[in-house]
Amino acid sequence: MGLIPETTIQEIRDRADILGLVGRYVDLKQAGHNSWKGLCPFHDEKTPSFNVNPGRQAYYCFGCQAKGDVLSFLVDHENLTFPEAVRTLAADLGIVIPESDSGDRSDTEKIFAALEVAQQCYREALQSPEGQIAREYLEHRGLDAEVIDRFQIGYAPDAWDTVVRALERAKVPADVGMLSGLLNERASGGHYDRLRGRVIFPIQDVRGRVIAFGGRALGADQEPKYLNTPETPVYHKRRTFYGFPHALEPIRRAGRAIVCEGYFDAIALARAGVGEAVATCGTALTSDHARDLSRRTSSLGLLFDGDSAGKKAMERALEILLPAGLRVRAVSLPDGQDPDDFLNARGPKDLVALVDRAPDALEVVIRRAVAAGCSTPAEKSDAVRRVAPLVASIPDPVERSEYARRLALFVSADVAAVESVVRSVRGGKSIPANPRVAASSSESKPVSGDNYAPISDSEARHLRQLAMILSRHPELANAALVEEMHEALPNCALKDLVFAFVDAGAEGHVDAEGRVDILAMKERVSSELAAMAYEVVMDESFFANETPGWEVLTQILRRFVLRKLDAEQKIIRRRLDDPDEDQGKAVEDLQALLVRRRAHGATGLDTGL
Repeated sequence: MGLIPETTIQEIRDRADILGLVGRYVDLKQAGHNSWKGLCPFHDEKTPSFNVNPGRQAYYCFGCQAKGDVLSFLVDHENLTFPEAVRTLAADLGIVIPESDSGDRSDTEKIFAALEVAQQCYREALQSPEGQIAREYLEHRGLDAEVIDRFQIGYAPDAWDTVVRALERAKVPADVGMLSGLLNERASGGHYDRLRGRVIFPIQDVRGRVIAFGGRALGADQEPKYLNTPETPVYHKRRTFYGFPHALEPIRRAGRAIVCEGYFDAIALARAGVGEAVATCGTALTSDHARDLSRRTSSLGLLFDGDSAGKKAMERALEILLPAGLRVRAVSLPDGQDPDDFLNARGPKDLVALVDRAPDALEVVIRRAVAAGCSTPAEKSDAVRRVAPLVASIPDPVERSEYARRLALFVSADVAAVESVVRSVRGGKSIPANPRVAASSSESKPVSGDNYAPISDSEARHLRQLAMILSRHPELANAALVEEMHEALPNCALKDLVFAFVDAGAEGHVDAEGRVDILAMKERVSSELAAMAYEVVMDESFFANETPGWEVLTQILRRFVLRKLDAEQKIIRRRLDDPDEDQGKAVEDLQALLVRRRAHGATGLDTGL
């Protein structure tokens, strides 16, 4: 699918009801004229600090600083990518997203319709008399009715035309059935079901739509044991996980994902309470998988078989996952057991503990390399060179350096020598820098700085009020006012915030009511400033009285000017007490300062307000 037009994204933002969306997940109570409050869905709390402002179509948590609009709420809460959130909300609002190729879109809709017919057919077949063999098999594997329903498991009868007839009844052409991967073509003419005599696992995209099926053989001599429908315009196994829509929210809550090899493995972990588990769909992990996971979490657990093939698969997976900036742990099961066996034998508590206590995967590889032999210089060199490519692929320089140090420690080698090998390997490979690190280095200037002055609580309160006023009335920031604020306001993060609002207003980043567009501003400033901006604009307490904003602004700025003049006056008086100072110049400076002070004290600032 192509890029979503910006006009469509803006239409979705404009038409969405942020109160209605957030209200699905949070019990909101009105807390002000345009403010609603509830317990934050992004962190545990007992006192509500999560605010929603429908006027600005924004939310902000004063506890954890979560912030954004309707789309970012879906991205963060449902663990979706931005395009996924846009399409999900568009579907809810009935907004059609233009596609670059309407023919492809039409085929896509037909494929989804055919897959839905097949899913309904498989589900009904599981509950039919002929589905008893599948129900008994699932019961033997420890799956009860609740789990079967949660994962929408079905059954493909051992017949040639079950889905063929279901598609005919639904008036879905056979060529669409073939395009969907559901049917094969007979050499003699006609079509037959691809999946037969199998327990069926629907494979879904992040929006919960069925995009493919996996089938587990029930016959003892049936080959292959697992058979998936082929890749189609909507199913690409290199970037698909089984169980992803069920795992998105648990991944966000747990701050990690667990990747395993099979459908039953992911289901067993979910049964044990590890809902963040997903499984690959008959393929090794790919860079697409890694990129998708890294958008949702930075921590990962790998659960592969403990045999030699599983160990090799784990190392190959690290070659893909580490360059994406993911921190990986290796979950190791006893030889010959899969999560299903372990869960049934030991219970959910032990399986959860096994996952939670999983060791660092790269350290596991280092230990294996050392165990293969590390007593001679040659063996030490071999061990280092075996692990060095994995260490070199880590994007973060601090982590990379630390793993090089650990590798040197394990093999009893010189740290500098190991680091030299890692640098050599890294220099010889085209390994992209961690995009998240690159992004952080290109951000706006950080909010803290060595030249910042300490400020009192009252100064902080007044600066927040200035920021709030200028966020609502950026037109007040004329040249005279801006110059006065530059001179009078103390150098601190809140001064940066004030001028961030001034700059946003000057550049035309305002909404329909003339207020600074907080979403547009967020793209221009550091994450710390963006968090402060949300905190200020969401706090209704700054405007508890009816005093006009320009009047409050003038009064506050006058206080800062007089405070600055007081400080300057103290410095001049110290000069007058110093015999080494030019007394005539000091007197002249004092007289000029007193004139400025009388002007500000008597008439206020000449700001044109």
